Amino acid sequence: MGAGAAGRAANVAKLLEDAPPNLREQIVQAANSPLVRFDIAREASVSEGEHHEDAVVSARVRALMGDNFSRAIRVEVHEISQELLPVPNLTPDMAELHAQMMRGTVSTIELEMSIALSGGDWLNVGTRFERPPWQVSGASLTSFIISGGLIVVVLLWFVIAKLTRPLSALTRATETLGRGGDIDDLPKSGPFEVQRLTQSFNTMQGRLSRFVSDRTLMLAALAHDLRSPLTALRVQSEMVDDEETHAALGRSIAEMSDMIDATLAYASGVGENETVHEVSLRELVARSAEHSDAALSDADDVTVLVRPVAMGRALRNLIENGVRYGDRVSIDWEKNSTEVVISVRDEGPGIPEAKLDQVFEPYVRLEDSRSRKTGGTGLGLSITRSVVLLHGGQLTLRNLPEGGLEARISLPL
Repeated sequence: MGAGAAGRAANVAKLLEDAPPNLREQIVQAANSPLVRFDIAREASVSEGEHHEDAVVSARVRALMGDNFSRAIRVEVHEISQELLPVPNLTPDMAELHAQMMRGTVSTIELEMSIALSGGDWLNVGTRFERPPWQVSGASLTSFIISGGLIVVVLLWFVIAKLTRPLSALTRATETLGRGGDIDDLPKSGPFEVQRLTQSFNTMQGRLSRFVSDRTLMLAALAHDLRSPLTALRVQSEMVDDEETHAALGRSIAEMSDMIDATLAYASGVGENETVHEVSLRELVARSAEHSDAALSDADDVTVLVRPVAMGRALRNLIENGVRYGDRVSIDWEKNSTEVVISVRDEGPGIPEAKLDQVFEPYVRLEDSRSRKTGGTGLGLSITRSVVLLHGGQLTLRNLPEGGLEARISLPL
């Protein structure tokens, strides 16, 4: 707008330069308009020492005046604020609406120019450009910000979800594998680093499965192969005439047979390919304790994700140990935000603190007589812990202050 005013001023100045002196007033009157006023005076309206020369406006005027024009051009541009004048011929309602839209004031740019003419006169030019204020309402601005924010949030959510979805799948697969569940290889997707991590997980899962399977098969095969020489020993023991020797051999063979059966049970408990199911904890505990006098808790029932046969065997081992060494047994459970804790308590003598971890090792017995009447093979707690670890849980033992032993199974929800 300033450049347009400059062009109009330059054209008027050129006309005045070429016109006879007696026509200058008529040219100025013809050039005046409600938006731009022209005036010829002996003094410049823009003071030489105070004006702010706008380079763009003055350069345009000088270019339009021609290369030969070398007289002074003074330009002053400043912003003023003034009350909005009422618009004529408006109804009262329209006038009120107009006032609300304009907010009562307008921001005005005032441009003044003084161009030196031949003969010592000055062409003074004055114009104003009214710039309406910000007219967006608060409600519209708020709506725009909220809408823009929602769009940004949706876009960010989409990008983040695309990046983190493979990690979430990997996390779920890790939890499932930790609980003993069967999972297929994960598809490789997402960034390159996540794809490498997924490939490493798939490789690790395969190696772990093969390792557990091979170890279990080897243990089962070994226990199975021992039955043949054991059967031969039993046949040969029948040929021994000495009754005392015959009885001793029979006891040793029976003990070895029981140990082999326990070893096969251990291998079965660790490596049995049983499907994970959601089962009632109360029903699972009740089935495990149905052949004992164990007292069950009246706590609320809990649904757990387990291999029912394997977990039932683990619970049955704990209950039988409690009955054998501690007489009365009580079973309780509680649920928190992350896990279910099953407690099997007895009223026996407990276990020496130094041997609480040692009893989990295979074939370890606290009863030194090795009699089958006073103790088992030493595999019960090993089988139980293996089953619990297979479900991603923990098995701990502690002596109770009031006497007795407590076995705690913690299973993740």
